[in-house]
Amino acid sequence: MSERLANPAPLGLLGFGLTTVLLNLHNAGLFPLDTMILAMGLAYGGLAQVIVGVMEFKKGNTFGTVAFTSYGLFWWSLVLLLLLPKTPLLIGIAAPTETAMAAYFFMWGLFTFALFFGTLQKNRALQFVFLSLAILFFLLTIRELTGNPALFGTFTLNNMLGIEGIICGLSAVYLAIAEVLNETYGKTILPICPTN
Repeated sequence: MSERLANPAPLGLLGFGLTTVLLNLHNAGLFPLDTMILAMGLAYGGLAQVIVGVMEFKKGNTFGTVAFTSYGLFWWSLVLLLLLPKTPLLIGIAAPTETAMAAYFFMWGLFTFALFFGTLQKNRALQFVFLSLAILFFLLTIRELTGNPALFGTFTLNNMLGIEGIICGLSAVYLAIAEVLNETYGKTILPICPTN
């Protein structure tokens, strides 16, 4: 008896996309960093993607397993980096320096850029998600190293990377909805531009 499994990727893409959009609305300057973003990072951005990574493992999808599990754990690590130094029980743990955060974002950018090459056999929508995410991580690296300089008047590098991050997150949301609708209707409702 064959068992047909659902495609878990849209759930992971939505967890990543929605959380990325909300964090980058903050970066763009619309609201401060607060528990709304941290909760999304722990639950939907973090836990949902880790679950999806395990589901992709069951399907035999190495790329999906590595990507979703890694980015789910990225969200957990980012929340911990922000919260651990403020936890009274852990007195003496210093917040990361700008240089440390630059190294953190750079390594995630390098990892994402490497995974981008794994998308070249998939579809253009997924390629856009990974390439724009790599750019976002490298912009975050530059921000940490330069101290968020003003680019045009009061428009800062952080504002610019916030806009880029919103575009990246929305591209993941688009891909997720496209995969759900295209499977539901059995035809292309929203194009994702497959490469083959």
